[in-house]
Amino acid sequence: MATTKRGCKPQTGFSRRCFLERSSVLVAAASLWGPRVHAAGSGGGKINIGLIGCGGRGTGAVLDALGAATRVLYPATGYHTEEVAEGARVERKDIRVVALADLFEDRLDACGTQLAKLGIDVPRSRRLVGFHAYERLLELPEVNYVILATPPHFRPLHLKAAVDAGKHVFMEKPAAVDVPGVRMVMEAGRLARQKGVGIAAGTQRRHMRSYQETIRRIRDGAIGQIIYAKCYWNGGEIWVIPRRPGWSDMEWQLRNWNYFTWLSGDHIVEQHVHNLDIINWVLGAHPLRAVSGLGGRQVRTAPQYGYIYDHFAVEYEYPNGVAMFSQCRQINGCQNKVEEAVVGTEGRSNCHNFIRTHDGSRWRFRQSEPNPYQQEHHDLIASIRAGNPINEAQAVAEGTMTAIIGREAVYSGQAIEWDAAMSSTTRLGPKEYQFGDLPTPDVPMPGRYRFL
Repeated sequence: MATTKRGCKPQTGFSRRCFLERSSVLVAAASLWGPRVHAAGSGGGKINIGLIGCGGRGTGAVLDALGAATRVLYPATGYHTEEVAEGARVERKDIRVVALADLFEDRLDACGTQLAKLGIDVPRSRRLVGFHAYERLLELPEVNYVILATPPHFRPLHLKAAVDAGKHVFMEKPAAVDVPGVRMVMEAGRLARQKGVGIAAGTQRRHMRSYQETIRRIRDGAIGQIIYAKCYWNGGEIWVIPRRPGWSDMEWQLRNWNYFTWLSGDHIVEQHVHNLDIINWVLGAHPLRAVSGLGGRQVRTAPQYGYIYDHFAVEYEYPNGVAMFSQCRQINGCQNKVEEAVVGTEGRSNCHNFIRTHDGSRWRFRQSEPNPYQQEHHDLIASIRAGNPINEAQAVAEGTMTAIIGREAVYSGQAIEWDAAMSSTTRLGPKEYQFGDLPTPDVPMPGRYRFL
């Protein structure tokens, strides 16, 4: 079960106490951010950032931690691009970027260029490159806040190493691409709690006031007992990196990582995890099983799209017989829909900012909403300085596992039980990390593919 605060475990159904305890931590953390913060903990409250994974998302995450990012949404894809906001200045005291690590030199340089616009110079000696660059970064004693933004395949390994090294961690979503990775993240979360190390995840909706207040009301009974739920991430195609002459199989796949299940988990895991995580949060539980699923690779069939699917539809069953219907799609020219919804015995809600009851009454969230991509860092940093670091490892691991059993139900054409799936030993990806040949696997075919 997801642990959102020490000693607080959501029960089957609703747990208002757990929700309020977790919300109070985030609200308190947000209120601590700013001039009133008194330095506490190691380094006198100084935050020394080490970034592992310097692509667009990693660079954006660093800028978000500094409060200096501007974000542009591309509606057709649901993806954002980040760069230094025009006229941005770094005004947060005691927050520095001290080291960068990536597989590719050009990504280190691109990230360094963005940081240079803020007057931040990470010396060449601390721009680390290669498969083992993360280990050298974690050995730096001054680094105490690590951002993990490599392709998701590497997330469990890097998280465990960072926690072992005693670093606070902001990790991008999803938590893993396979079940062994999910278990590793859960274990790292437990170890972090023992060591007093904070972990926040890139499921930024959990840091939005609108979601927090709406879900608090739902869990407090505003729409009665929940009967069923729905969630969607239906959008267009995302970016593709064409293969260049001289790139090995490994390099091309790493640079085009979204399209390889071993690196991304497929888009139901990499992208749709946001919506699935919200339903888990609302219901206070993870699903018991993925009852059935349909999907395929209908439009994105060219080799540049690897071997992932372009659409999924999954039915889940939660405790108390609550059904949840999930869709995600990455196909251009179709209706886009990115949202969640729950229906109860006394009303319905979009989980985000609206509740309507059967008697006709309505409630809307109308307050201002801070940038959630920055707020998730602010909350983690404030909680660290307050001496009570937040820990989101279990929640994001369960959201990721929800997506994984949905993927496997669609790939295989079979129902997938949560408890049975948690014992899976199938690890995706190569045994060794090195540049060279790495043949693309066959596309999973329902009725033939088996989840082990």
